[in-house]
Amino acid sequence: MSTPAHSSAEHPVRPHLAVRDGGTVTDRLVEANHRYAEAFSDPGMDARPVLRVAVVACMDARLDLHAALGLELGDCHTIRNAGGVVTDDVIRSLTISQRALGTRSVMLVHHTGCGLESLTEDFRHEIEDEVGQRPAWAVESFRDVDQDVRQSMQRVRTSPFLLHVDDVRGFVFDVTTGLLREIDPAA
Repeated sequence: MSTPAHSSAEHPVRPHLAVRDGGTVTDRLVEANHRYAEAFSDPGMDARPVLRVAVVACMDARLDLHAALGLELGDCHTIRNAGGVVTDDVIRSLTISQRALGTRSVMLVHHTGCGLESLTEDFRHEIEDEVGQRPAWAVESFRDVDQDVRQSMQRVRTSPFLLHVDDVRGFVFDVTTGLLREIDPAA
């Protein structure tokens, strides 16, 4: 028998996704994978994205990038992290995407109501106080999502490791309407 993982009206659980008694969320995901694999057939695709684009976006669970952008399996590389900010690791992934797997375009997607807007670098200090070690990474919090998109575009465009920086565009996804708003890099 399945029981809801959350009873909050804010986060309704779909019955087919509920965690079984004594099971974990990971157990549910593994079960879902078994059902997926039963109907799976190898699409015979190459690792190179068909559209030759890499999309960098926030990890926010409200963003269904493939649906929002009309993408199909194999169309793009998707790189996600907290905030969708361009960090050293994102540059690493974009470099591999371009140099080894042929992408030519970069699309950056931030969104309204991002959790990074409410954090500060004090978050790292709180973690340090709790565990006795400060994280080596920056929180990359921001107050102005448009400006953060501009900063991310600039980081991509000025990276010496990337071969293709002519088609780098940034957007803000509105989580209430589903629409993208393009950000002017020069504004």
